Amino acid sequence: MASVLRWYNSFMLEYQDELTKDWIMVGSLGKLLLLLIAYVTFCTKIGPKFMKDRKPFKLARTIQLYNIFQVLANIYLVHEGLSSGWFTSYNFQCEPVDYTGSPSAHRMRSAVWFYYIIKLTDLLDTVFFVLRKKYNQVTFLHMYHHSLMPICSYIGVTFVPGGHGSLLGVCNAFVHIVLYSYYFLASLGPEMQKYLWWKKHVTKLQLVQFLIILVHNVQVLPRECNYPKVFNVLLAIQAGYFIYLFGSFYVRAYIEKKPQPTIIKDSTGKTEKNGNTILPNGTIANGEVNGYIANGVLNGHVSNGNSISNGKSKTN
Repeated sequence: MASVLRWYNSFMLEYQDELTKDWIMVGSLGKLLLLLIAYVTFCTKIGPKFMKDRKPFKLARTIQLYNIFQVLANIYLVHEGLSSGWFTSYNFQCEPVDYTGSPSAHRMRSAVWFYYIIKLTDLLDTVFFVLRKKYNQVTFLHMYHHSLMPICSYIGVTFVPGGHGSLLGVCNAFVHIVLYSYYFLASLGPEMQKYLWWKKHVTKLQLVQFLIILVHNVQVLPRECNYPKVFNVLLAIQAGYFIYLFGSFYVRAYIEKKPQPTIIKDSTGKTEKNGNTILPNGTIANGEVNGYIANGVLNGHVSNGNSISNGKSKTN
């Protein structure tokens, strides 16, 4: 352990950027690891246990403000990324890191640090899911993505605050403008659903983002470029893995056909659907219904003991 610590201290002393090492949440990796361990532990163990016998928190206004903050923060990040180099002075084929204290280098360095901080605030997404008991949203893809991005951005601001790999931050910030705009509109209530037909296109946009990052980092590998290629390899591998994860999600959510419900009507006029009884007035009794009721009698999705009567939702 002592040898590992000596190697770690020597490595950090030699390779970390002198101008960012004292910035908030940069320095030692230990602070970030402790935060991520607390995040994962809360979202998978402590949070669900704490909420077990409690009603879901109503966080509508908090989440709306959070979404607005995220939209504005990511607009700023895109602006800074473009103004600091991308689509202006940066070379897409190869862009070394500017480790000087020039105004343009400092501006990009600050943008990379702010991107890192925003990846930490992204962790609140999962915390809100747990407090609202939306456990179906706390998936492997969600947890993996939210845990890995702070680590990637920490590496960026610590060792390569700018240069070739920073295009990831610009692309990701643009996607998050769209993503959190969708979240904000969805939080305004059911009446907004008719305007949210583009939900699946957000996932498509995420896939395009990772494809751009994959190609951007692979194409530089055979070139002579004064940028640490180990980071290009790592970014390309992660982009490929995210393409697989998000692609699998897209196929399951939007391409694969969902099983049709089984509806049986008995001699009493009651209808049974997947083992649940639907009374003649349209009320679902005794349990959970997973799916949709046909013929316009019950037009919606019912779960967790909720019922729909005459086309209106009720909570038992």
